[in-house]
Amino acid sequence: MKARFSMSVAGVAVAVLAAGCSGGSTPGQPAGSASSAAQSSAPGKTLPYGGAPKVEHPLPASVLSTHPCDSALTPDQVGSLLGQKRQGTHKDEPSLGSECQWPNEETGALATVLYATKLSDGLSAVYANSKPQATLWRQLPPVQGFPAVAHSTFKQEATVKSFCQVSVGISDQKTIDASVTLGDSQVGKKDPCDVAGIVADMVVTNLKQKAGA
Repeated sequence: MKARFSMSVAGVAVAVLAAGCSGGSTPGQPAGSASSAAQSSAPGKTLPYGGAPKVEHPLPASVLSTHPCDSALTPDQVGSLLGQKRQGTHKDEPSLGSECQWPNEETGALATVLYATKLSDGLSAVYANSKPQATLWRQLPPVQGFPAVAHSTFKQEATVKSFCQVSVGISDQKTIDASVTLGDSQVGKKDPCDVAGIVADMVVTNLKQKAGA
């Protein structure tokens, strides 16, 4: 099942995020905010809870010590996603963690990665707080052995078809969130959750390398 995210990553990503010229707009709340804003620590609870799966082989929290603009995606990976290499933009969420966005203004596509370093309940908080209000909730095959779920709380039909966020538990305490917004020309042709899964797979690969795993 893991191959869904890892095979032909560059080719699939280019087909999704770099194709077409739309000038499309992106949701007003991209990135980790669609779910992680609802996350909160639950003192006294044993992790995992809320129906979240346990992370059997966690990565150390130190892999999130650098900003995602510097460590989440390599320049080549960004190029494969957006059709051009570009520097990410810091869009940090003080209550959540550090966040980076890579837009393609020509197509309206956007890739975002959030390291949820300010939260300590990992996927448990996503399951407990985000699932009840989600308009999209899809438990995914593990991303390189790490549990993952695709979700969104957006309700507008156009945004539901263009945006998806994938949260990956790298430990019971920490998650990384990868989200994408498709360019207008790709909406209805591609599944944004598949692409967000590809981005998440890229990020996990880089974090595992950083951890020496």
